[in-house]
Amino acid sequence: MTKNILVPVDGSPLSRAALRHACKEFPNASITVLHVVDLFEPGYGVYSDFETSYEPLAGSEEWYERAEAASEQLLEEARELAADHDRTVSTTSEIGDPKRIIVEYADEEDIDHIVLGAHGRREDRPVFGSVAEIVARRARVPLTLVR
Repeated sequence: MTKNILVPVDGSPLSRAALRHACKEFPNASITVLHVVDLFEPGYGVYSDFETSYEPLAGSEEWYERAEAASEQLLEEARELAADHDRTVSTTSEIGDPKRIIVEYADEEDIDHIVLGAHGRREDRPVFGSVAEIVARRARVPLTLVR
């Protein structure tokens, strides 16, 4: 029985579709929405105006404040989407490599299943994106990819 679902989101239409899928297909499970701010592509997804080309590698205090504000906006949108399906979700955000953070979070937080939007951003990976590919290979729990 699936009890704890993890839905990583980045603000893209496919991540919203993944959350809708989790809300519909797992009505009795607890859903956690995770947003990972990628240090190297923090503006990917809905926040393409998140300019970072002049920030130091670790980011300035202002960079972290912008990242936190963007993440909170995205997580609020996820809570609203879940509410549209009469569901409540837990939300959390982290900064780092999404491929690594998603797998580690699932391992550490007793997640039973991951529902992930599969982007396929790179031309050499037409089926699904690099994050989805790595998570699919490394996750120790079942994974549903939503396209």
